[in-house]
Amino acid sequence: MPKKMSAKQVAANQANAAKSTGPKTPKGKSVSKMNALKHGILSREVLVRGVFRQESGQELTSLHQRFWDNLKPEGPLEEMLVDQIVTAHWRLRRALTAEAGEIALGVDEDQWRRNRGPNPVLQWIQWETAGDPIWAMEDSPAGNCVIESWVKTLRARVEREGELSGEALQQLGHKPNSLKRGVEEFRLKLHENPEGLDAPTLRSKNKERVLKFLDDKLIVIGRKMEECEQRERQANWAKQSAAVLPSAAVLDKILRYETKLERQIHRAMLQLERLQRRRQGEHVPAPYNAEVSENRE
Repeated sequence: MPKKMSAKQVAANQANAAKSTGPKTPKGKSVSKMNALKHGILSREVLVRGVFRQESGQELTSLHQRFWDNLKPEGPLEEMLVDQIVTAHWRLRRALTAEAGEIALGVDEDQWRRNRGPNPVLQWIQWETAGDPIWAMEDSPAGNCVIESWVKTLRARVEREGELSGEALQQLGHKPNSLKRGVEEFRLKLHENPEGLDAPTLRSKNKERVLKFLDDKLIVIGRKMEECEQRERQANWAKQSAAVLPSAAVLDKILRYETKLERQIHRAMLQLERLQRRRQGEHVPAPYNAEVSENRE
């Protein structure tokens, strides 16, 4: 049988209860507010709790608290509408995150492909199957780099051997090409000796002429390589700028999702405003809904 309290004990308990003012610190008050806040089904279920992707329940709680403090709902209907607003806002933020992630993914993948460059084997097949490999190679920095290495190797051999031999022309690729034909035509002209020079003098002079000829070739190749690199930089900049936008399909999906959520927020805000005005004693007329239909006779 419960012990019966005396009138003096009852009075003492009431006096002690009157002295309790609740939490005083900002943190304590925040916790106290959340004790009265009952999250709805939507806000509890909106969090993503995957293995590799987990959304912050603390951030959602903080967001819900800010909306709660600002909109001050009373009663289950107003609380439900605030919950809908918070949930739609959270999902809208997720849509913006998805858009930013899609953009970053597109830019990164495009940059990775550019850094990786073309497949060397496929590149060689493309050059070899062209009518003139040199023409195809001159359209890219990589191709000009190969041509430059051929000419430098040939120049080093001429420097070492003292002459431009027919065998040395094999340094300019195994297939016939315009570069090899041009050097061969120049080599044949070296046999001409209109000045009647003796063999050692002619050999020495021809070596100087060949080295100058190859040096001029290297200058032209360097200019072509610079032009290709500049053109490639401009193309890369254009591609990177274009990659800032997601693909049309992804962008359309995100925009439709955002539009849907913005409508949900707007509708819930209007309903909440009507309920709060009615609770405060204002006369709120019934909402006017107009159905527009097209009737052609």
